[in-house]
Amino acid sequence: MKKLFLGLFVAAFTLSIYSCRETTENNMENDLEEVGEDMESGLEEAGDELEEAGENIEEEFEEEEY
Repeated sequence: MKKLFLGLFVAAFTLSIYSCRETTENNMENDLEEVGEDMESGLEEAGDELEEAGENIEEEFEEEEY
């Protein structure tokens, strides 16, 4: 009887660890995708701001006459 309970305990413990590992791997993949998307959108925003700043400088330079 002890062997049966011990076997069931080991089986349940093994399944719970395996289940957690799959969940963690899936969460890590999702987290990495989210970080990549955040970085991409941040870089696009920074590029837009730099482009706008360059256009403003160009306009101010053209407005000034020497």
